[in-house]
Amino acid sequence: MAQPETYNFLESKNGFFKHNNYHIVEANKDKVILRADITEESLNPYDIIHGALIFGLGDTAMGALVREQGDYAVTLNSTINYLKPGKSDSITAISEVIKKGKTIYYLKANIYDADNNLIASMDANYYIIIKKEGIQ
Repeated sequence: MAQPETYNFLESKNGFFKHNNYHIVEANKDKVILRADITEESLNPYDIIHGALIFGLGDTAMGALVREQGDYAVTLNSTINYLKPGKSDSITAISEVIKKGKTIYYLKANIYDADNNLIASMDANYYIIIKKEGIQ
């Protein structure tokens, strides 16, 4: 179960999180798992889950994992590879820390459809703006 602070930060203070129907499935120092419930507004003109929604879910899962480490960070850069069209009623992002440096995290997130098919894979660097000890 996620720490209460993570729930408060994402679910009550983040309009983007709510607007895109994101939900915390699991949050701890090892991984963050987020789910997005898909609505008609989540789809592109071809009735496929919009790439921006998929990207946002992965980015949010990775950013939340940095927060679980006790640091606050912003995305420096990110790459996504779309592997399969998203056509399900929900998608799930699972993030993990690959490396933590003094000022930069390197993370990965995989995004799955409701049938557990890998539909996208992301990696990103996050710049720490506030460490556990205080502002950078």
